[in-house]
Amino acid sequence: MERLKRLDGARGLLAVYVMLGHALPLTTAPLWAQSAFRHGQAAVDLFFALSGLVIAFSLARHGGAFLPFMAARARRLFPVYLPVLAASIALAALGDPLRHIPWAGTPARDIMSPGLPVPLWPHILAHLTLLHGIIPQAVLPYAYVTLLGPAWSLSTEWQFYLLIALIAPRNLGAFALALLALGGLWHGLPYAALFSRAFLPDAAPYFALGLASAAWLQGERRALMPCLIGACLTGLAASPDKALPPLIWAAIFLAQHKNWGAWLETPALRYLGAISYPLYLVNEPAQRATALLLGPALQAHPALFSTLFMANSLALSFILAMLLHKGVERPCMRGREKLLLPIIASPARQ
Repeated sequence: MERLKRLDGARGLLAVYVMLGHALPLTTAPLWAQSAFRHGQAAVDLFFALSGLVIAFSLARHGGAFLPFMAARARRLFPVYLPVLAASIALAALGDPLRHIPWAGTPARDIMSPGLPVPLWPHILAHLTLLHGIIPQAVLPYAYVTLLGPAWSLSTEWQFYLLIALIAPRNLGAFALALLALGGLWHGLPYAALFSRAFLPDAAPYFALGLASAAWLQGERRALMPCLIGACLTGLAASPDKALPPLIWAAIFLAQHKNWGAWLETPALRYLGAISYPLYLVNEPAQRATALLLGPALQAHPALFSTLFMANSLALSFILAMLLHKGVERPCMRGREKLLLPIIASPARQ
C-alpha cells in the first residue's frame, strides 16, 4: 500500500501533539498556548481511525484467523508497552510530581496522577492484560489511567482487536456501519457514564471511519460517507472538538492521493511516524521524571522550571522513544516479518 505511506507523517505529528499537550499544563505557558494543545483526546480519536484502516489489512493478512492475528498484535504492542509500564509504576512510587509545582492547575492533575493507587495489584493485573479500559468506574475507579495514562487508548485498541478478530467480517463496509451504530447507540444510553472513555463503544465511530476507509480502498465505497457524517454527529453530541477528528481524518485520507499531501512524506515526519508508538507511551513517564527531578529545586522559580522542564522532558521523550524503537520495536517487528514470510504473500501487506 505505497500510496498510504503518508500516514506515517500524520501519525508522527499526532504523537508530538499529544506529547506537547501533556507537557504544557505543567509549565507557566500562556493559556492560549495550553488551550491550543488541550485536545489530546481528539488526536487519539485520529489514532483510532488510523488503527481501523491498518487493522483491516492486518486481519486480512492473517486470513481472518483469531489466534495468529491476536498473537501478531500482542507482539506489536507488548514489547514496548511492558518496560514503559514498569518504569511508570516505579516513577509513581516516588510520589506526586505536582507537589512542588503550585502553578500547575486542574489540567495538569488530569494528566499526572498523585501516586500509586490503593490497592495496587488489581490495577497492575488490569494493565498487564490491557483490559483496564473495560472496568466500570465503580469497580476500580480510574483504572484506565492510574499507572500509565496514555495506555488507556491501548486498552481501547485491544478491545477493538478482540472484537474484529472474533467476528472476522467479510464485508468491511457493513461491519463499519454496524460499529458506527454501536457508538451512536452507546452515547445515548444512561449507563454509558458508568464506564470510562477507554471503553470501546465510546470510540467505535472513529474505528468505523477507519474501517470504512479501508473498504473504500478495496472498492466498497458506500460506507465511507455515512461513517464520516455519523462520526461527526456523534462527536458533536459529546463536545464541539470531538466533531473535528472525522474532518481532519478526511483531509489526511485525501492527502494520500493529492500532490499537496507530499509534505507528509518528508524524512523527518516519516521518522516521527516510525517512533510514534514509543513516543506516545513514554512521554508522560519522561515528563514525570523530569518534574520530580526539577520541582524541588525550582519551585520558587516557575519560569526557569518551565524552560528547563520543556527542554529536558521533550529531549528525554525523544531519546527514550528512539532507543525503544531501535532496541525493542524494530527487532520485534523484524522477527514478526520473518515469522510471517513463509506463510503470507499479500499485496495488502503494510
